[in-house]
Amino acid sequence: MGNKILPYNPKLKEYARELRKNSTLSEVLLWQKIKKKAYGVEFHRQVPILDYIVDFYCHELMLAIEIVGCSHDFKYEYDTRRQGRLEKEGVRFLRFSDREVKQQMFSVLLKLEQTVVELRNSL
Repeated sequence: MGNKILPYNPKLKEYARELRKNSTLSEVLLWQKIKKKAYGVEFHRQVPILDYIVDFYCHELMLAIEIVGCSHDFKYEYDTRRQGRLEKEGVRFLRFSDREVKQQMFSVLLKLEQTVVELRNSL
């Protein structure tokens, strides 16, 4: 199956590049586990989609991974609206807290692996 490329706001390209250069610890830790097709699919970091940037994205599965840290504490409505808009385009989401990634990596990776298998089987 070919990858569905979703449109994005070109103004976000440089900002996404800056976010990749200034990753949080939990983003770095998760990236170390999922890069280089570790789960048989390719993830990218800080990917612009529509008018938003997601932490990690797999084009093949249309799967976004978001790590929710303290910067999201007061942005619940924004995050909900953002996720809803992206889901209308077919993007699926996995959300992990900053704490989960740092303290329960095994569980995070198990959930990710299960999701990847389910989505690949549904293609």
